[in-house]
Amino acid sequence: MLNPDLVGRTFPGTKSTTITQESIAAFALALGEPNTDVAPPTFAITISLEQSQSVLVDSGLDWSRVVHGDQRFLINKPLKAGAEITCNSTIESARSMGGNEIITVRSDLIESGEVAVSSWSTLVFRA
Repeated sequence: MLNPDLVGRTFPGTKSTTITQESIAAFALALGEPNTDVAPPTFAITISLEQSQSVLVDSGLDWSRVVHGDQRFLINKPLKAGAEITCNSTIESARSMGGNEIITVRSDLIESGEVAVSSWSTLVFRA
C-alpha cells in the first residue's frame, strides 16, 4: 500500500536523457508514423516510464502486479532530436478500490527549464 504522505510529492529526476534521431525514428516506425522531424506525442512515455516506475517501486509497490489504466499527454513543445530532458514525477492521487491500489502519476519532461510535455499515468496495482 502506498504511503498516503507521498500523495502530492514531487520526485525530481536525477539524470537527463538526450533524445536521439534514432530513438525518434525507431518509435515512429513502430507506430507507422512517417514524420520523424519531431517525436510522436506518446514518445514521452519512453522517458517518463523509468522515472515513475522507480518512484513507485521505491515506495514499496510491486511493479509486477501493475495494470495500465489510463494515459494522457499535454504537449507544450514538441520533443526533437538533441533535446536534453529531465523528468520530474509527482504522485497526484492514490486510492484503494476492491483491494487494488489506483495511483495517478504526473511526469513533467523538462527541457531548458521549461515543461515540454506533461503526461499522466493511471496505474492499477492488483491485490
